[in-house]
Formats: sequence, C-alpha cells, structure tokens
Amino acid sequence: MEKAVNVHEAKTGFSRLLRKVELGEEVVIARAGKPVARLVPFGMSRGARKPGSAKGLLKIREDFDAPLPRATMKAFE
Repeated sequence: MEKAVNVHEAKTGFSRLLRKVELGEEVVIARAGKPVARLVPFGMSRGARKPGSAKGLLKIREDFDAPLPRATMKAFE
C-alpha cells in the first residue's frame, strides 16, 4: 500500500518511514501536495522488460537523418 507524506513529515520521521519501506510498503513524498519522490525497498523489481512492446506505436520518418535546416543549425553555433 502506498502512503503519501509531506517533506516535513519525511524529514522528521525518516527512520519510521524506512522501517515501513523495509516491510515492503511504498512511501510517496510530496511537496505542497504534489508527489515528487517515492521510497521503495532496495532491489525492488519493476518486472521484466519485454523487448518490442512498443512495436507499431512509433513511426520514424524517412527524412529522420536528413540534415537540419540552415537556420536551425545556426541556433546551435
């Protein structure tokens, strides 16, 4: 189960939060109610990645590796 805490609570109760994480619980740290970080047990796996899972979702244009327009190149100089 995921528990959200604010930054102040995370700083003052860090040891307590670590104990919860050691038991397998995930803790979300929020700033002004907006989640910014997640504490999870070390070595926790997100599951196996499946190669090719995005097949058909992406398209690469034929001119992908064509030179950039001169104006764009000038912006990098």
